[in-house]
Amino acid sequence: MRLPRLSQQTIVFAIFTLMFAGFSVLLPGFLNTGNMLGLLQNVAILGILGLGMAIIVIGRGIDISMVAVLAVPAGLILQMVQDGHSVPVAFAAALALALVFGLINGWLTAYAEVPSLFTTLASGLFLAGLGQVAFFRLDVVQWSPKLDGLAWVGRGTLAGIPMPVVMFGLVAVAVAFFLRRTRLGSYVYAIGDNPFGARTTGIPTRPVIVLQYVLAALIGAFAGMVMAASVNSMPTRIYNSTLIYDVILVVVLGGIGLAGGRGGVINVIIGTLLIGTLLNGMTIMDVSYSAQNLVKGVVLLAAILIDSFVNPRNEETAQQGDI
Repeated sequence: MRLPRLSQQTIVFAIFTLMFAGFSVLLPGFLNTGNMLGLLQNVAILGILGLGMAIIVIGRGIDISMVAVLAVPAGLILQMVQDGHSVPVAFAAALALALVFGLINGWLTAYAEVPSLFTTLASGLFLAGLGQVAFFRLDVVQWSPKLDGLAWVGRGTLAGIPMPVVMFGLVAVAVAFFLRRTRLGSYVYAIGDNPFGARTTGIPTRPVIVLQYVLAALIGAFAGMVMAASVNSMPTRIYNSTLIYDVILVVVLGGIGLAGGRGGVINVIIGTLLIGTLLNGMTIMDVSYSAQNLVKGVVLLAAILIDSFVNPRNEETAQQGDI
């Protein structure tokens, strides 16, 4: 009798369940209300970024610039309001910046055919440098009282659920609808599965790739605004942190194959739960930052190896579009 084949997301969810149960029993303070609320709030930002990354990875790309687009547009809003600009003008400037940034990433990847890894690495460094040179006077931009009318996106609760988690849920629903219920979403899967085949069937692959990076930039900027509202400031040098590796870890470990064309929102949610629980547990155990990076590196390497076995590339799927 043949045993049913377990999917990666099923295995990862089982690991999360065991880890959560183990931490609940063995770690004092893990299961208390304050820690759970903090865990959910921290996981929400990671999850929102993971949703933006998922759109790119499903289309067989990668976006290393997401943390820069998290920090700079949101920081620009806070800085412009501090400098006396109106809230609508500040939001319009930040939205324009995120749109232009996404368009540049998409154009370089789709039309100039620069590999997405190098495109987004360079563009992320450029955007972060632009913020430090041209936009921000301090590394941490404080929240202005003029923005308190929008603070609800990152503060307070709705039916006992922290607002960042609610925002994560709303973005998850929107991304799931786009990927599963729209023609453009089906194009993303087709391009990720076989870019050459998608092009020969008449799918406008280049504009769809541009759209992917625009959506990722907008989602990243939204995550930045939620983060700024929740912590009452924007630490603009967050792009120097290892957050981008956490985002990649969430996506790959959750089961979205780097080969493209597979996975969805549920994979991001599962990966976010596992990584969020792991990081929270290590923090309670007072594991040093360097040791945490070591653990995350080992887990990421294991996830990539698992992905190479679960979603192997062959001669057909390897045609064009590799990251």
